[in-house]
Amino acid sequence: MTAIKGIDERRLEKLVESFYARVRADDALGPIFNDAINDWPEHLEKLTAFWSSVMLTSGRYKGQPVPAHRKHGERITPELFERWLSLWNSTTAELMEPEAAAALQAKAARIAESLQLALFFKLPDVPPAKAAA
Repeated sequence: MTAIKGIDERRLEKLVESFYARVRADDALGPIFNDAINDWPEHLEKLTAFWSSVMLTSGRYKGQPVPAHRKHGERITPELFERWLSLWNSTTAELMEPEAAAALQAKAARIAESLQLALFFKLPDVPPAKAAA
């Protein structure tokens, strides 16, 4: 991956901290995140490692996002993903250079889509085909 101007470890750490401060204060997202996270400093460090791995290919993140989100599946809806992305987009636009913000927004949209497919996509029940006579 080619380095994107304006994205480095320090900026990602500031972005993650600022963004999740907004998430924690959000009427819709805050209660879910605040109930799910016991140690915010540790979680912010993990999320910074995630974004470092995604955007800087640092390999620092060692978690599994799908199982982590699936644990809270009864409280997560597609609309909440839209709210999360809206906050992410506004935070990145405010704190990052335009090229960096656009790259972070595009990556977040792809990640959100993948997580939603993992959490919500269900194939319809199809009866088994009858044996040909």
